[in-house]
Amino acid sequence: MLHITLPDGSPRELPDHATGYDLAASISEGLARNALAVTVNGEVRDLHRALPDNASVAILTWNDAAGKATYWHSSAHLMAEALEALYPGVKLAIGPAVENGFYYDVDLGEGRTISSTDFPEIEKKMVELAKAKSQYVRREVPKAEAIAYFTEKQDPYKLELIDGLEDGQITFYTQGNFTDLCRGPHIPDTSTIKAAKLMNVAGAYWRGDEKNKQLTRLYGITFPKAKELTEYLERLEEAKRRDHRKLGKELKLFAFSERVGAGLPLWLPKGTALRERLEQFLRKAQVKAGYQPVVTPHIGAKELYVTSGHYEKYGADSFQPIRTPNPGEEFFLKPMNCPHHCEIYKTEPRSYRDLPVRYAEFGTVYRYEQSGELHGLTRVRGFTQDDAHIFCRPDQVKDEFKKVIDLVLYVFKALGFEDYTAQISLRDPENKTKYIGSDENWALAESAIQEAAAEKGLITVTELGEAAFYGPKLDFMVRDALGRRWQLGTIQVDYNLPERFDLEYVAPDNTKQRPVMLHRAPFGSLERFVAVLIEHCAGNFPLWLTPEQFIVLPISDKFIDYAHEVKAQLEAADLRGTVDARDERIGRKIRDAELAKTPYLLVVGEKEAEAGAVGVRRHGEGDLGAMSVAEFIASVQSQVAAAI
Repeated sequence: MLHITLPDGSPRELPDHATGYDLAASISEGLARNALAVTVNGEVRDLHRALPDNASVAILTWNDAAGKATYWHSSAHLMAEALEALYPGVKLAIGPAVENGFYYDVDLGEGRTISSTDFPEIEKKMVELAKAKSQYVRREVPKAEAIAYFTEKQDPYKLELIDGLEDGQITFYTQGNFTDLCRGPHIPDTSTIKAAKLMNVAGAYWRGDEKNKQLTRLYGITFPKAKELTEYLERLEEAKRRDHRKLGKELKLFAFSERVGAGLPLWLPKGTALRERLEQFLRKAQVKAGYQPVVTPHIGAKELYVTSGHYEKYGADSFQPIRTPNPGEEFFLKPMNCPHHCEIYKTEPRSYRDLPVRYAEFGTVYRYEQSGELHGLTRVRGFTQDDAHIFCRPDQVKDEFKKVIDLVLYVFKALGFEDYTAQISLRDPENKTKYIGSDENWALAESAIQEAAAEKGLITVTELGEAAFYGPKLDFMVRDALGRRWQLGTIQVDYNLPERFDLEYVAPDNTKQRPVMLHRAPFGSLERFVAVLIEHCAGNFPLWLTPEQFIVLPISDKFIDYAHEVKAQLEAADLRGTVDARDERIGRKIRDAELAKTPYLLVVGEKEAEAGAVGVRRHGEGDLGAMSVAEFIASVQSQVAAAI
């Protein structure tokens, strides 16, 4: 009998040579029907491969990320089969799964191209082939046989790949009339591929080297149900409507200028108001939590970043040194705020009674990103971090960590991010050369994060190899209104920078001890956070945050003075807004205010002026009727108070 351990820790016995499918069937008929692959001791494998004894096994379905990846990799093979049928003589390179779907790099031959007009024919062929319910059959192949097969097929890209493989490590996968060089794994057969859509075509150099031939890269996506493809395409269209670059321009929040420089955003008045309100919101919460505001320069001496280790890790990706008239003197645009905060800590002696010390700064940092990687506000060259560093005793680490978790969750609640998980990012135990610090300190830091997250009841996932070079971290992965995952908010435990900067405090026994350093940033970067927020709420910002909470719309010139009186009363109550005094019809004013996503549209005419009232319209909801100015103020203030 085989002895198997399931993900919940429960044991299961199966006959010798049982497969992943047999295991799924032993659990339930429905699971067997929906199973796509399995993980065996963490390795994803084909569902119909025999299981080893004493293995930890999990069944993968469409609901699992690894299940989707297997499904989409198998779909790449199906697309390749369709291409061979439609484009005889096509040469195939590689076809992996990606975050949403898959691609295949192909060489169509001289004079042949594929454009979006060809997509429907390829999609139709893929669905036709899928209906054959062809099994994905794995076969181990000697190197000589693999070379002979692809030599006869005249497929140079596969031969080049085989050249780098060892004999005994080569496998073929076959479905229908198509055979490919592949490690796998794959889904059992093509029958679950019900809907296919080609998304894009692009050029890609073979092996990413511009000296090699440029191939055609076809991107596609598939689903087990046609309805899921329809819903996915609808989400893509909604994502285009929500694109922060588009809305940022329409709402007059930010801009970019080639003369200023790529990746360096310009915040316009409304965007600046939004950004400053975010800062004020967090500053208030930080002061309440015992943080002390600090300000540090935009540059630092090279030696500062050599000491911190940032020069070694980020030097190649930073802007080049700033040289002064003094020979040998070099400065860098700061890539991180933490070295500066370490120097602030060192400005005076510290006792154990002084700790924790919490420094907070909205500090702008600079990192050189390749021009092709820049993307709106999500990938820029200059950005502001809501950075803070906590210097504490080892016995304070867990409590301080939990307080930061509370602060992050407070921020998420106020901004409407309700769906999130916490990713515990640990060191890669197989490649410790990427990190600084002792094994002992890493073990202490990692256990502190895991215990704090557990005690706060967070839903967590653990990722090996995702830690910062100086310590492990807890990253909050937020799912937005379209179901996309973003990393927002991070907390990191660091035993290493205190060593590098020789930070100390005097313990009760008068010995000098090292503090532990926590790095934290609930927003991460303001630029990226604003981009995600724009797309999450489609530009309909929370009422407490939006740059303009109201706009007063006089129905004619006769009521402009009253409109300004209303505006003055609202501003006296700390509400934000403006008056639309244009010589336009009221219908046009309402339409423009709706497009600007202003939360409240206050229409004023003769009746409202006589009664000291406003006609209230809510963006996206329509007419709410007349209110006195005092009633409207009370309503908005209560909504804001409830949110923050």
